[in-house]
Amino acid sequence: MLHKTKGVVFRFTKYGETSIIVNIFTELFGLQSYIVNGVRSSSKRSNIALFQPLTLLDLVVYYKENANILRIKEVKCYHPYQSVTSEIKKSAIAMFIAEVLNKSVKEQSHAGEIHDFVANSLMTLDKLQKPENFHLLFLLGLSKHLGFGPNLTEEVLGGHWINETDEVVLKQLMKADYDSPITINHAQRQTLLLSLLRFYGNHVDNFGELKSLAVLREIQ
Repeated sequence: MLHKTKGVVFRFTKYGETSIIVNIFTELFGLQSYIVNGVRSSSKRSNIALFQPLTLLDLVVYYKENANILRIKEVKCYHPYQSVTSEIKKSAIAMFIAEVLNKSVKEQSHAGEIHDFVANSLMTLDKLQKPENFHLLFLLGLSKHLGFGPNLTEEVLGGHWINETDEVVLKQLMKADYDSPITINHAQRQTLLLSLLRFYGNHVDNFGELKSLAVLREIQ
């Protein structure tokens, strides 16, 4: 059966000579795998760009319960990024977010809620003038939608110590929006990021190390 849905591309893998398997988190069905034929060919009509990580898509898809791999009938990007792909800081943040999503978003419940949070967050990143704290706020926001969002700083820290000033900043972040004017220096940002990643590691199975972390540290 055909359905219209929005989706966020999580990743794709090569399949055969010209095809891909793309994982898209859809607002209707959660995380789904689709086979797309011919997009890696040399044809000028190839639309491989549509399936790059974090692309925001309008889709018409086939859906069958318990099917492992499905097909897409129609696809178009509804929000071409203006700065996420061209500004170094935003590109590094986006790479980090994509890896976090692939490691942490696994369940299908509350699909619409999770999809909307991720999509709206990415559109906000695209227009932010100062994105330095975006990834910290994204981690806190996503954790709420995944069911382990903290109410107290102690829940994030999990018995690990940080100084009082950094803990005050963490408390501010827990109540902040993406455009809230919170001043955080480089050292504080690194400390809080490590605390949040440890927090995720305590709640997400096999969260592990993030390859994108080194790049993110370079531009912070």
